[in-house]
Amino acid sequence: MSNVMNKGTAIVGFVLSFVTGAGFMYALDRGNQGKDEATATKDGSKAGGEAGGKWTQDAPIPVSSEDPILGPKNAQSTIVIFSDYQCPYCKRVEPTLKDLQKQYGDKIRFVWKDLPLDFHKNAMPAAVAGRVAFMVKGSDGFWKMHDKMFENNTALSDENYVKWLGEIGISKADYDKNKAAAETHVKASLEEAKKLGIQGTPNFMIDGEPLTGAQPVDKFKQTIDAHLKKAAELKAKGTTDAELYAALTKSYFKAAPEAAEAKGDEKPAEEPDDFTVWKVEVGDSAVLGKADAPITIVTFSEFQCPYCKRIEPTLQQIRKDYGDKVRFVFKLNPLPFHNRAKPSAEFAFEALAQKGGDGFWKAHDKLFDLQPKLEDADLEGAAKDLGLDWGKVSDAMKTEKWKDKIAADMDQGEALQVRGTPHSFVNGRVVNGAVPYEKFKKIIDQELPKAEAKIKAGTAATAVYAEIIKDGKIVSSAPLPIPAYSPWKGAKDAKVVIQIFSDFQCPFCKRGEFDTPGPDGKVDPNAAGMKVAWDKYSDKIKVVWRNFPLSFHNRAEPAAQFSMCAFKQKGNDTFWKIHDELFAIQPKLEDSDLEGVAKKFGVDWAACKKEMDDHKYKTEIDADMKDGGSIGVTGTPAFIINGKSVVGAQPFEAFQKAIDAALAKAK
Repeated sequence: MSNVMNKGTAIVGFVLSFVTGAGFMYALDRGNQGKDEATATKDGSKAGGEAGGKWTQDAPIPVSSEDPILGPKNAQSTIVIFSDYQCPYCKRVEPTLKDLQKQYGDKIRFVWKDLPLDFHKNAMPAAVAGRVAFMVKGSDGFWKMHDKMFENNTALSDENYVKWLGEIGISKADYDKNKAAAETHVKASLEEAKKLGIQGTPNFMIDGEPLTGAQPVDKFKQTIDAHLKKAAELKAKGTTDAELYAALTKSYFKAAPEAAEAKGDEKPAEEPDDFTVWKVEVGDSAVLGKADAPITIVTFSEFQCPYCKRIEPTLQQIRKDYGDKVRFVFKLNPLPFHNRAKPSAEFAFEALAQKGGDGFWKAHDKLFDLQPKLEDADLEGAAKDLGLDWGKVSDAMKTEKWKDKIAADMDQGEALQVRGTPHSFVNGRVVNGAVPYEKFKKIIDQELPKAEAKIKAGTAATAVYAEIIKDGKIVSSAPLPIPAYSPWKGAKDAKVVIQIFSDFQCPFCKRGEFDTPGPDGKVDPNAAGMKVAWDKYSDKIKVVWRNFPLSFHNRAEPAAQFSMCAFKQKGNDTFWKIHDELFAIQPKLEDSDLEGVAKKFGVDWAACKKEMDDHKYKTEIDADMKDGGSIGVTGTPAFIINGKSVVGAQPFEAFQKAIDAALAKAK
């Protein structure tokens, strides 16, 4: 811990938020500021064309001729997109944006702002290529290049940028000529995001009102519909189309806390303290500090995560300020989209085996020092520097020697509702993300007197932590009982049961269960998980449906009520046919749509409509919601496999791992 922690003091809040089953939002510590001058394209037209209308530099979020724009100048609502071509969640939200464009037509416009994240090595070059397309071919060329890069965002390279630009009529010579100027524009965009307090992608400012992450379409619609109503009111009072965007943003925009403080404005109210204590057992994890320390900080982390690295100076400052009063525990929670996280974890555990606790912490510091250079060649050099036997380290990485220990940490994290990294606990209390030192200090100062009081009352100092967490919260991993009212399919007496907590209106529930083609017609492998799992294991598993309609999906509960009515009338076979149909017609789930489904499958619609109006199945739906909440389900989809969670629209590998483990355990 010593070396890494001394290297920096700037801490950035880390957001790895789970968004109603959508996945995650990446975060960073940089952004950008657009310029005012119009840029002439090669063909003489202004970049951005006339789509933007009057350039609104006086708005809190400026929109100018420097910005790629999609939509008419008289649009009544403007969505400013801060995005990154390499970010998987930015790609995931693109179909949603296209859906909004179809639904609202000329009522809305989109404005692009580049926000390439520093840990995505291809994000900045891709942003530059997009900007070149804009500079040479205007907004039309930009959006064509934008689509090509998102469609192929696993193949971002300079060679492909040249190829794709060529396909839209931009030569390599023009690319090379404009790259430097394009990079300047991208960096300006980064500064603008920073000034706005935007720390991740995808991020949207809808007429100045923030919406963060790969949200479902209805979340966008809630905001847009409210803004269109506001726009109509402003226009009725005399606001012109040219003035509308500035007027709306001044109404909806709130400055970032940092900006408000800089201007001397009143600070926003702090969130109330969460005093929940979680049962975070130390186990055999690596520990730095004395066993009798009254404060124990347990951090779930991984070596490829840039925010895990950024929290290290904070932990070092804590060690410096509190000395022997604090001990640190390191738990490994490698994230699936970090391909070098598990090899690095194997490296650290092998260092522990070869050199003990001191060797582990030296390896810990070295790995964070190396980040993001964690390829085998980098790790070989690190092993030599640390005096480790590289042959044994290499073998451990190849054979996944320590996979059970890593899995144990991850399972513990799941039971503690650890969704991302870094995720810390101070004497059992949650500190989520790479938060500033002051956040930790506040909780330590609250907990230290409590722990010291227990010691004075007779609790042994070495036992005080166990005493504090003994009645702490933990999410049970025991399999949930299967309600008699729940639809199911598969092997009746299967030893592996998958309970699906889902919502018929949730687009990510659809992706999680089906092999859904993207807007380009290509299958997204990240959305095929449950379908592939069912095809492979249907004779060995039992799949149970649990309704978990989200509050902001206005048609989720009616669809759930209808599905239960169909199940009562026609049984399991028809339920699953209707289940498939409801996802197939999504988002068309109005009563008329449900009536059509009922007729298609021979369900008595009149009877179902009466039961829906009477909320006949509310008790069952509430019970499903309660059961889901009891095991930590907060969004959809969530797949509970013999008590273990697979959350979100995950690839098949996530299901395969959980199912195989459950099958092996059930033998």
